[in-house]
Amino acid sequence: YREPAWPNDILYIFLVVILDTIACNVGLVVLEPLMIGEPVDPFATPLEILPEWHFFPVFQVFRAVPNKLLGVLLMVSIPAGLLTVPFLENVNKFQNPFRRPVATIIFFIGTAVTLWLDIGATLLIDKSLTLGLF
Repeated sequence: YREPAWPNDILYIFLVVILDTIACNVGLVVLEPLMIGEPVDPFATPLEILPEWHFFPVFQVFRAVPNKLLGVLLMVSIPAGLLTVPFLENVNKFQNPFRRPVATIIFFIGTAVTLWLDIGATLLIDKSLTLGLF
């Protein structure tokens, strides 16, 4: 142990670990391919086409609101509302977040609404608003 571990040995070990991880992943993909979802028929259109997962809340808002202009205004109101949150409370920004009740409540409500819209977008339109619970 005459020479230090850094940088020679550590960088060598990092390279070996990264290459071994890639080799294991490629080996698993080649030896045991996993089908994700159902096989797709390119000549048949599905009943309902869903967007990518990160567009689920927007998709659900546009699907639930009958007026498209109102849906666009709702989408614009989200960033506008988030921009007003820092001005609602006049406290030190380094304080405990739970001492800022308005911002904390807005965060929790926003998280709940986003999850509700995400889950609802994957369901049929008649069950999407109630998530099939009612």
